[in-house]
Amino acid sequence: MNKENLYQLCLNFIEQRIQTAETALKQAREASNDDTKSSAGDKYETSREMMQQDIDRNKRLLMDAQENFKVLEALENIPSADVARAGSLVYTNEGTFYISISAGQLNTDEGVVFAISAASPIGKLLLGKRKGDSFTFNGKNYLIKEVA
Repeated sequence: MNKENLYQLCLNFIEQRIQTAETALKQAREASNDDTKSSAGDKYETSREMMQQDIDRNKRLLMDAQENFKVLEALENIPSADVARAGSLVYTNEGTFYISISAGQLNTDEGVVFAISAASPIGKLLLGKRKGDSFTFNGKNYLIKEVA
C-alpha cells in the first residue's frame, strides 16, 4: 500500500471535516444574528441559548479538526521504520492500520486500511511494536506481519 495515497485520503477527510464545521458555524452565527426579540421573552432567551450552544459545539468541532490537520501535516513524508510509530503503516493478521488521525476505514485499490490515532486504544498498543510482535485487543489476537 502507498502511504502517500493514505496520507492524501486522510487529508481529504480532515479538510472535509474542517469545511463542514466552518459552514455549520457560519450558519449558526447567521441564525443567531437573524433572530429578533419577540414578546415571549423566556422563549427568546431559550432560543438564543440553544443557538449559542450550537455555535460553541461547532467551534469545538472546528478546533478538533484543525488540530487533526496539524497532526497529519507533521506526518507528511515520514520515512518508514522497523518500529511502529506515528506515520507507520502496520500490517496485521486482523487488518492494516495507518497510524495518523482517526479517520476510520479507508478504501483503497489495494484493500481496506484503518486510519487510527496514536492516542487511540489500539494505536497505543501498536506503538513500538515490530514485525513478529503480537498483542490482544478486544479479545482478538493480533500478529504484526510488517511495519512500513
